Amino acid sequence: MSFNPRTMARPLWAALRALLVLTVVTGVAYPLVITGVAQAAFDDRAGGSMVSADGREVGSELIGQTWNDAHGDPDPHWFQPRPSNSGYDPLATGSSQLGASDPTLLETVRETREAVAAFNGVAPEDVPPDAVTGSSSAIDPHISPAYADIQVARVAEENGLPQDAVRRLVEDHTEGRDLGFLGQERVNVLLLNLALRELTAG
Repeated sequence: MSFNPRTMARPLWAALRALLVLTVVTGVAYPLVITGVAQAAFDDRAGGSMVSADGREVGSELIGQTWNDAHGDPDPHWFQPRPSNSGYDPLATGSSQLGASDPTLLETVRETREAVAAFNGVAPEDVPPDAVTGSSSAIDPHISPAYADIQVARVAEENGLPQDAVRRLVEDHTEGRDLGFLGQERVNVLLLNLALRELTAG
């Protein structure tokens, strides 16, 4: 059987054309269409769910951040987020990868529990789990209502506000389960602290 270059070239050229067409459709056209639809229908979410205050962006509803003083220590005037091993760096997401029985993790949790208890003036046994453990992404912007609750007295005292007013802020910013049954109730720390700032300014 003789070798015919044209016979070999025909399927190769067809495969190359198919590759080019699929690259344009799935790699260019489809992403552009989906991005356009997202921008039109969900502009704020498609843009990163950015939050603005005083005419400038101060963060994203989807990414946690630290609330520290000038020395880098947790600022008692603000509600504090859960720990993050990446410092809430969105380019370095991921958990510590330590197992539940790892001695390093156990010691870190113990030390963090004591620090959180002392910072908020509560007993160590009253400190909820999310106050001493980071999320799997390390950038979770939410805390549990229980963690927000143990911070109410401190935040109220530091800002000269009635505890009832601060507790109402927490209640107003407590988000329910998704679809009524998925996940847990949670509080977005950024939105809560922005509301707190408005309350103190008033």
